[in-house]
Amino acid sequence: MVKDMTEGSPARLILAFSIPLLIGNIFQQLYSMVDTIIVGRFLGVQALAAVGSTGSLSFLVLGFIMGITSGFSVLAAQRFGAGDERGLRHYVAMSVYLGFILSAMLTVLTICLTRPMLALMNTPEDIFDEAALYIIVIFAGILPTMFYNLLAGILRALGDSKTPLYFLIVSSVLNIALDMFFIVTLQSGVAGAAYATVISQAVSAVLCLVYIRARFPILRFQKEELSYSHHSAFQLMRVGIPMALQFSITAIGTMILQGAINSFGSTVVGAYTAACKAEQLATQPAVTFGTTMASYTGQNLGAGRMDRIRKGVNRCVLISCVFCILGSLLVVFGGSALVSLFITGDQPEVLAYAQEYLNTIAIFFIPLGLIFIYRNTLQGMGDGFMPMMAGVAELVMRAFVAFYLTDRLGYLGICLAGPIAWIGADIPLMLTYYIKMHKFR
Repeated sequence: MVKDMTEGSPARLILAFSIPLLIGNIFQQLYSMVDTIIVGRFLGVQALAAVGSTGSLSFLVLGFIMGITSGFSVLAAQRFGAGDERGLRHYVAMSVYLGFILSAMLTVLTICLTRPMLALMNTPEDIFDEAALYIIVIFAGILPTMFYNLLAGILRALGDSKTPLYFLIVSSVLNIALDMFFIVTLQSGVAGAAYATVISQAVSAVLCLVYIRARFPILRFQKEELSYSHHSAFQLMRVGIPMALQFSITAIGTMILQGAINSFGSTVVGAYTAACKAEQLATQPAVTFGTTMASYTGQNLGAGRMDRIRKGVNRCVLISCVFCILGSLLVVFGGSALVSLFITGDQPEVLAYAQEYLNTIAIFFIPLGLIFIYRNTLQGMGDGFMPMMAGVAELVMRAFVAFYLTDRLGYLGICLAGPIAWIGADIPLMLTYYIKMHKFR
């Protein structure tokens, strides 16, 4: 069911749209945590470190996919907000064509470059082969990942945030079941966790496609709307590429930092991996509000309602701050309990490293929340350049930490990398947003 976000209370619309997304994101994090728990408990800390050491490399590619599909859905949201159904359908068709082309290119490129990239990141020798095996399987599943993100983005562009939640729940339960089957029953090692993820993504993509075809008459195409257009492809890439690069540039900074983390050994890598899972769970509300603002802004921009964009951002900032404070309390007082889920036996050194990281970053969750709001709002307005430059700022800050602070502060420097990068990204995003909005007063 489509939902018009150009009328009604901005705060109520944002919350109503966000709640299913939040439930879905938390559910996704929980099943991701279960995935990691199964790896850590059944395969050991080294396997956990192997999977964790690929996180930044995975984000480099999968972040690119999330960014470019988000850019495609922005144009869909704008056409929907403007009441241009023919334009909406045409952009959706063009997004599908580009999705196939990009998936094929990325799959070949990433599989060929996986081992050289892991070597460049100083991946410890004792986990190198398992890390390579895991991430190659993930990259082989780029096509279903691309289309799940694309179709879910189209549903959100039309104001439907509930249906992707339902499919995500099905996919999550399936992922956990497949984890147990591949890892415990078939003893497939870390590759089993990757197989489970890829298959689950494929199921989600198929479910989204079937649902869209059955329930959205607005997306029933006429022949002329399916024709390929270089101009439309350019428009989609003009918005999508900067958003994709923004994710990937941030990921490059994370990869540089991961190289510094890897130099501390597999114990620290395992602790950092487990702590990041707790962080991701606690910050899901902030991520959710950002996703909401992209759809909200896109629709209202299409309708010419700049006043509603301003009101929506102001309300969303207040709501996000409350949830960020709650998230900080969760990781400070419950971080050790969350981290202990991922390890077996008495490992105080792992717990200590993980809790030090969580205590440090918790202070800075509000600046992180602001990144998601202002970045996605600008993207919803069709501005992909400044969010990309904010990603460059994050890259510079993380590189500074990796090459300078870790030599002087040791592991504390690793803990400060995220907060320093978040503040560096906030400044250009907020300045750009307020300059843009001042022009519409």
